[in-house]
Amino acid sequence: MLATLMWSIAGVVTRQLDAPGLAAEQTFWRSAGAAASLALLLPWLMGREALRRSLTQGGWALWASALCWAVMFTAFMVALALTTVANVLVAEALGPLFAALIGRVTLGHRLPRRTWGAIALAGAGIAWMYGPQLAGAEPRHLLGSALAMVPPLAAASMWTLLQANERKHPGARVDMRPAVMLGATLSALVCLPWAWPLQAGAHDLALLGGLGLVQLAIPCALAVAAGRVLSAPEAALLGLLEILFGVAWAWASGAEEPPPSVLAGGLMVLLALAGNEALAMRARRGT
Repeated sequence: MLATLMWSIAGVVTRQLDAPGLAAEQTFWRSAGAAASLALLLPWLMGREALRRSLTQGGWALWASALCWAVMFTAFMVALALTTVANVLVAEALGPLFAALIGRVTLGHRLPRRTWGAIALAGAGIAWMYGPQLAGAEPRHLLGSALAMVPPLAAASMWTLLQANERKHPGARVDMRPAVMLGATLSALVCLPWAWPLQAGAHDLALLGGLGLVQLAIPCALAVAAGRVLSAPEAALLGLLEILFGVAWAWASGAEEPPPSVLAGGLMVLLALAGNEALAMRARRGT
């Protein structure tokens, strides 16, 4: 939940940039800031020997997870430059469905009815919140909304990779947090040619560098740790809180006042999350 709160500040912060249209450069500086922050944080959080072991023994799962993070970091910022914050956030509702379907196909997960019900209720709540905003949108916004579907697909793949790695190496406990650093580095390298020559001023650099630390480095490390104990659909479902927090930030900053449909849909999402977790705890107590 803390990770989703920190993730949610991206929209309101990017709207404060002096040059909001430079998507490639925004992505480069944010990703570079995250990579630099993690290069400093991970040796302290993990220890140098554990970091070295993860980088050398992580194998394909580490690099596949890093690729997923790179896709998420890049596609999210480009979509945010093409369309509204709300249209980008609505795509996040597809995360639990993608995670459930990928986990069902690749890992053979038999999902409980409570999870399917929560996914359906949460998806309906998100549609209620933001569906009217997509109607009659300009082609540019539709392209941005379509591109916004890429991050939840990559996130669902990443959660499933973590589960598969945990299943394959139950005793190894290879820490996957370095994948976030590698993903941020890949994202920055891919965006650099498109961002050159760099034009961001000191104000934008401070905001984007802050996003790299507060909105990417710290919460993504928290999310990877949570992904080791949460199932893929549950992790993606909890990730929907980013949408509610994003609405709250926009409301508090004065950039947007949510209509009644947003408040009603948000209540449905909260009920879905609370109901799923309550039923899960009850089931664990029963066993």
